[in-house]
Parts: sequence; C-alpha cells; structure tokens
Amino acid sequence: MSDRIAVGVIGVGYLGRFHALIHSRHPGVDLVGVVDADPETARRVAEETGCQAYDNAADLLDKVDAVSVVVPTTAHLEVARPFLEHGIHMLLEKPIAPTVEEGREIVRLAEANGAILQIGHLERFNAGVMALADSIERPKFIEAHRMSPFAARATDVDVVSDLMIHDIDIILSLVNADITHISAVGSRVLTEHIDIANARLEFANGAVANVIASRVSRDKMRRIRVFEYHRYQSLDFNDQSLDVVYPREQPGEDWPEIVTEHVAIEPVKPLDAEIDAFVSCIRHGTSPLVGGAVGLKALDVALQVSEKIRASD
Repeated sequence: MSDRIAVGVIGVGYLGRFHALIHSRHPGVDLVGVVDADPETARRVAEETGCQAYDNAADLLDKVDAVSVVVPTTAHLEVARPFLEHGIHMLLEKPIAPTVEEGREIVRLAEANGAILQIGHLERFNAGVMALADSIERPKFIEAHRMSPFAARATDVDVVSDLMIHDIDIILSLVNADITHISAVGSRVLTEHIDIANARLEFANGAVANVIASRVSRDKMRRIRVFEYHRYQSLDFNDQSLDVVYPREQPGEDWPEIVTEHVAIEPVKPLDAEIDAFVSCIRHGTSPLVGGAVGLKALDVALQVSEKIRASD
C-alpha cells in the first residue's frame, strides 16, 4: 500500500455524499471514485470531490484499497461481498444488514479475507459519548431518547434499526453484560414500518435500560442519562455536552446539596472522526472500535426489539 489509501464510495445520496467529501479532503486518502444507482448523482458528487464517477461498483474492485458503502441496508451483502472477497477494507453504514444471517455472512467474509470491517455507528465517535464511556464505572439504569421529525430517508428499515440501534449499541458497550429480557412496544405512523418505539432492556448484572426512539416527532432530541450509585450523567448528543449530577454533603444540614458539574468537552464532527478512525485502522492494522461483531450484536438486539413490537400488535 502506498502512503495514501485509495478509497471509493458506493452510494452517494444524502449521507454517502458526506462520506465522499470527507474522504476527498483527508490527508491520508486518495478518493478515486464514486458510484451511485443514479448516474447523475454520481457525476455531480464526483465533480464536487474531484474524482471519477463510475457506473458500477465492480469498476472499483481493482482501483481501491478501501470503500465506504452507503447503500440501502437490504443491498449491503450484495454490494459488500465482492469487495470483501478481494480483501478490500470496508466502512459499512449501519445497520450491518437487514438480518442476522446476512450480517454473519458479511462478518465471515471480512474475517476470511483479512479485510477490516467497520460498521458506521456514528454516535460512538461523538466526543460526549467517548467522555461518557471513559467515566462510567457500573451503570444501574440508563434512559435514552432519540426523537426526530420525519425525513424520507432510511425508510427501508424501521425506527429501531434506523435510530434506536445507535443507543442500543452505546448501551451494550456501557453495560458490558448479557441481556436477560427485552420488552417493547411501538407503532407505525407514516410508513409501513415501526416509526415510534419504546424498549426495556434488562441485563444479567442487574442494569436496566429504557430506550425511546421516534422518527415522527415535532422536535429533535438526542439524549442519554446514565445512573450509577450516588450520581448520574446526562449527555446531549446534539451539542456533545455532558453534565454530572451528584449529592454533596452540607455541614449542619440534614440533606445534601444536589450539584451539577458541566464537563468541558471539545466537540468533534462524528463522521470526520469515524472516517479518520477507519483510515487509522487500515494504516496501522488495528481493530475498529465498532467492528463487524459489535455491529452484529447491536443488530441482533434491535431485531429482537422489533419482533417484540410486532408480536404485541
């Protein structure tokens, strides 16, 4: 491999375009080409990023060391297979696949051919999430809200695989214990899939998480609160701000004072950080923060939540 990594982007719609833009300005990357089902979209993004537009993903196979794959979830295995079979490193947008079986096959292909596989769980690279992960010791209760106004994107999957899966992935990483029970309710509102959902996850170590996701809300909210013994931490994903709330004894008083401390965090652009981490893994041969097995575990839980909701209809 040369000093710069040759990268292609497959799927340059709304999110894929940002992948292409970030790769195009990364000092360690040569963006050699983009592909999209709409040739005009590919041509426009290629012009914007100074690379070549290709008609078919297969045209990139002998030209790249790595790819970002930003296509509908239902096409992940079909698009990923030839690249992973050629040992080409891959940043694959979340969820890893529409089914656990297809997700397992994607992971198998990457492992069998020595390809680095990173799943695009963007929020793991939020500076607030990284600070939270460093400071959490033993969470007892977690409450997460992820609410958005409706947007006609990612409607090929339900709100659990579209939005809630971010918080499921984060919660699994923070608790680090097996799930013993899942209960969930939800409803279709605008699409043929579940648009609003609430799940309760119970863990073997006694931790409990309550997770709410909606893509039909009036306002945007991205928040998680993690309760431990004698304190809780509250993270706003939108501005990457973290507060720690705890009791402090007051001399001569019967009850302690409730103190809120704001943690100073330098915000980062999560997608830039995610792509930079992907490039670093390729450069140094290290394992990604969110590898295939991690993405597969989050998908498995998300699909169980969706099944619980369908069963309660």
